[in-house]
Amino acid sequence: MIYTAANKILTDSHHILKTVNRLRFKGKKIVFTNGCFDILHKGHVEYLEAAKNLGDFLWVGINTDDSISRLKGPERPLVSLEGRMRVLAALESVDWIIPFSQDTPAELIDLIVPDVLVKGDDYTPDTIVGASTVIANGGQVITIPLTPGFSTTQLVNKIKGII
Repeated sequence: MIYTAANKILTDSHHILKTVNRLRFKGKKIVFTNGCFDILHKGHVEYLEAAKNLGDFLWVGINTDDSISRLKGPERPLVSLEGRMRVLAALESVDWIIPFSQDTPAELIDLIVPDVLVKGDDYTPDTIVGASTVIANGGQVITIPLTPGFSTTQLVNKIKGII
């Protein structure tokens, strides 16, 4: 098989479960995070690298275009789901990418039941979707400091000339 980063993208729940079960059988530590990742920037890269360092395999849930529009407004996303997934897949720190159309990744977290659930420190563990599932199954919920001065919203505003 010819390698392309696109091979990291999983969309079928059966394949996701099969992969998770294979990794668990091998004793691997699964880390999960999620986000929109619309206009990937330094802050995203540093965040994903820090998340990867918490385990063996980093799974990233990514909001679909419709989900982002509901959450951030009709002008978003700026980059299509396909484009966002392809760029994320090219990052060495990201092992698997799973798109989700719901407003939260709760269903994915219930499916994967990661060993470590990660979000930025703009969240608190008690506000992180899926935290109760992970903790109930013996996992950890960890927040990672965000890189100051880097956010997609700031970039969008700068492009629009607002900043």
